Amino acid sequence: MATRSQFWDDLLDDLRDPELLRAYIVESVRIETVDRLINGLDQARQDDELSKADLARAISETPSVVRRLLSTPGQRNPTIGTLAEVAAALGLRITLEPLAAEEQARVTRPLRTGMTDEPEKVAKDIVDRRALIS
Repeated sequence: MATRSQFWDDLLDDLRDPELLRAYIVESVRIETVDRLINGLDQARQDDELSKADLARAISETPSVVRRLLSTPGQRNPTIGTLAEVAAALGLRITLEPLAAEEQARVTRPLRTGMTDEPEKVAKDIVDRRALIS
């Protein structure tokens, strides 16, 4: 990173605490996963030329529910059931995939142990992944 800020220095210090490290990773993974799923579902809806109202009817919801789901980044916390319903209406299925070995080292190991040898790399990786899905 070219410049360091007090926020960044504080974050790196926080990531040395096992519980804060876990909380940071869990929240970051949750946000990234939800955003990636919703962005993918919305792209599929657009590719199918399906309006949000039509998608809402397909899952027996009001248009406002689908509008909020697809239009409110950072404030959405859908259930897996809702995501599965939307996916099915778009001809899709939500599946699990294993993390790459490098990602497991940065995410899974710190979650299990509460430790990382490279807090700066963990923080930078999470910031970089968020930037990719924005």
